[in-house]
Amino acid sequence: MKRCIELALKGAGNTAPNPMVGSVLVYENRIIGEGFHEQYGGPHAEVNCLRSVRPEHEPLISGSTLYVSLEPCSHYGKTPPCTSLILEHKIPRVVIGCSDPFPEVNGRGIKILQDAGVEVLSGILEAECLEINKRFIFNVLHQRPYVILKWASTANNMIGSLSGDRLMITGDLSNRLVHKWRSEEAAIMVGTNTALKDDPSLNVRHWSGNSPVRVIVDLQLRLPSSLKIFDDTAPTIILNTIRDEEIGTTRYIRLSPDKTGIDSILVALQELRLQSILVEGGARLLQSFIDAGCWNEARVIVNESLAIDAGVHAPALTGSRAMGTELLGADRVHYFIRQNS
Repeated sequence: MKRCIELALKGAGNTAPNPMVGSVLVYENRIIGEGFHEQYGGPHAEVNCLRSVRPEHEPLISGSTLYVSLEPCSHYGKTPPCTSLILEHKIPRVVIGCSDPFPEVNGRGIKILQDAGVEVLSGILEAECLEINKRFIFNVLHQRPYVILKWASTANNMIGSLSGDRLMITGDLSNRLVHKWRSEEAAIMVGTNTALKDDPSLNVRHWSGNSPVRVIVDLQLRLPSSLKIFDDTAPTIILNTIRDEEIGTTRYIRLSPDKTGIDSILVALQELRLQSILVEGGARLLQSFIDAGCWNEARVIVNESLAIDAGVHAPALTGSRAMGTELLGADRVHYFIRQNS
């Protein structure tokens, strides 16, 4: 199962809104096949696992044990059900990491296998298997994106200067880490003032992987088209109260003027099937998520060797539980989760 989890993580950033899943086929304590869900819409982990079996080992499949980190699907979606594939290959034993809360699966996959005489063992490394798919599971259960808040601050808790000039807080190692985080999420969000002042690209440049969908909260459409977010290098969503329109890779989504709060924003993102979002600023937008209680994780990078006399104060994180820190040069990264998240 540990190997299944390792394989599943190879699909990070590519499978959403589907989960990450890994699968291993074992005959007499020897791995004869393995695979993972590589791309949304592509073959599932079980399919890739069985396809990887060498021709001379195919007669062994019907005497093997299939390990899979998530309950096999039992419905027709973009691909046929994996339960049918397992039964077709007459695999006698299946070991499952955790069940799938998706309504069209949610125990049905296990029941179908058991009713057909397959020996099923589930709940193996369950906590670890749930953790790698926390975005998928939260999204299914709560019908809103999994929200990660991120900001960088000085040692005296400032995230920007009062002059309007961009304040460079983090070092190269932290910047690379942030780009890794971006590659792992479906979307990235900033507010109007951050887009205006920093003119960010909001893409993945210092890490390998896909750039997230860019989401900008620009209720009054104040942003000029000269900004980097309008460069058509990545899909971009502009949440506003004025128009619905699509121009190139930029889509304008109109919110009702009386429904512009965080809840309404998350409803709009859920309708776009954006499973997770990394909110990078500014202070007002981040604080709005905190005050609404609509967040799951917070990642705060503090430059412990930098302080400024006056500036924009960092958000006040409430209702949180610290989950650890790591040191990257002069920067310390603090990890939090929301209590009862």
